[in-house]
Parts: sequence; structure tokens; C-alpha cells
Amino acid sequence: MHRPVLPAAALALALAACAPAEPPDPVWPGEAPPAPERMPDGTCQAREVTPAIYEHVMGEIQVVQAEIAEDGTVVRPPIYRRAPVPKVVKPRGELRFEAPCPEQLTEEFLASVQRALAARDDYSGPVTGRLDAPTRAAIRAYQKERGLDSAQLSIETARSLGLIATPIDEIEALGAG
Repeated sequence: MHRPVLPAAALALALAACAPAEPPDPVWPGEAPPAPERMPDGTCQAREVTPAIYEHVMGEIQVVQAEIAEDGTVVRPPIYRRAPVPKVVKPRGELRFEAPCPEQLTEEFLASVQRALAARDDYSGPVTGRLDAPTRAAIRAYQKERGLDSAQLSIETARSLGLIATPIDEIEALGAG
């Protein structure tokens, strides 16, 4: 018996041509964080949202409603079954902190961030001047060691890297304390 191979191969090629060339970028967590929000005093605030963490624990789920007579007596009690139910382990969180404003995040500034992180062995990629995934990962690693788990650059981190000047009144306050 002779099977036609040509139509099947043509159909496979046609279907392959319809498939996307590469998978779309994931929305979470690879998405770039939103730009810092400008505050009325002229500073900018970054917002870091941490999603809630759930775990499944055994619990009881009502599967049949109780039947109650008009006089309030229970005709038939409710029926429950044991099943896994979600439990919040860590609630959703939102952290706000001062960050460089978008106009400060120039290509030259970001290249300086990359060089400063590389000098501290937190960044090993090329100096591109872009806030790409390796740069965000290095920023997160550097800041996480200092108590801020965020890939968004904070003003405090930029100051500790020597990239943004510290206001003189803050320096004087440190000397007075």
C-alpha cells in the first residue's frame, strides 16, 4: 500500500510557518519594573510589589448545603469533605523607596552603575549602559546584601556606589550623631 507523504509534509511545513519564531516574553517576573513615580517634592519613589505566597493545607470544604426547616430545625446537616485548601503563608507586600528619577537614568549613568557593580564583583556582563536583565540582577544582588530585595536602583544604593552626591545636611547629621 502506498501512503502519500507529500501532503503530510506540506501540512507540517504550513503549520510550522504559523508558529511564532520565539516564545513571547513572560509578563512575570521577567518584566521590567515600572518607572519611579515623581513625588510633589520633586523626588522619585520606586515601588516594589512582592506577590503573596500560598501553600495548600488540608481543610474541610462544604459540598452540600444544610437543609433548614422554617421553624429553624436542621432537616439535613451540611456535608463536608477533606481537600487541600490554599493558605496565605506570606501576604502581598508593597515597598516604596527613594529612587533616581527616569531622566537621571541616562546611558552614561547606567554604564557607571555597571562599572561600579563590576568593581565590587556583583556584575560580570558587558558595560552596555542599558538597564537589562543582567544589570537588574546585579542591582538586586547588591541591594539584597544591604536589606533591600529589589532590582530597582535606590538612591541609597547609588550613593553607596559613589554615583549620586549625598546632600551636605545628611553628612552633617551623621557627624553630629
